Amino acid sequence: MKNTFGKNERLCSPRVIGRLFQRGSTEVNTFYLFPFRVLYIIDKEAPTPLPQVLFSVSKKSFKRAVDRNLIRRRCREAYRLNKASLLALSTESRPSYIAFLYLAKEITSYDVIETAMKQSLKKLEKLPRPVQKNQNS
Repeated sequence: MKNTFGKNERLCSPRVIGRLFQRGSTEVNTFYLFPFRVLYIIDKEAPTPLPQVLFSVSKKSFKRAVDRNLIRRRCREAYRLNKASLLALSTESRPSYIAFLYLAKEITSYDVIETAMKQSLKKLEKLPRPVQKNQNS
């Protein structure tokens, strides 16, 4: 498997992004793992076999675009290098859409980001399996 992060893995759809950030939605699951807040949706009807990923850095915390871009690059690289464990899961138990929100107030080193990314992906691997809905009920 190639360690690439192509266009088909980037979450660009405004409709799906709206679903991820909809307040009070029962289909969106979340957890915190410093410096990230991770939002994800497990969707069996997702069109792509790979999870689509979004990285977000607050403009309120980092006024300069250079700083936001640096953090996003570090997050994307950490995900790209460590996503193989997530791709080994079956498509039914793997999250279809994932958003990584960077919450720290300062620029952290790549080592801290990579460690947190590894732990986040490990936590996503150990998600409870979705309950099969019975068609007759």
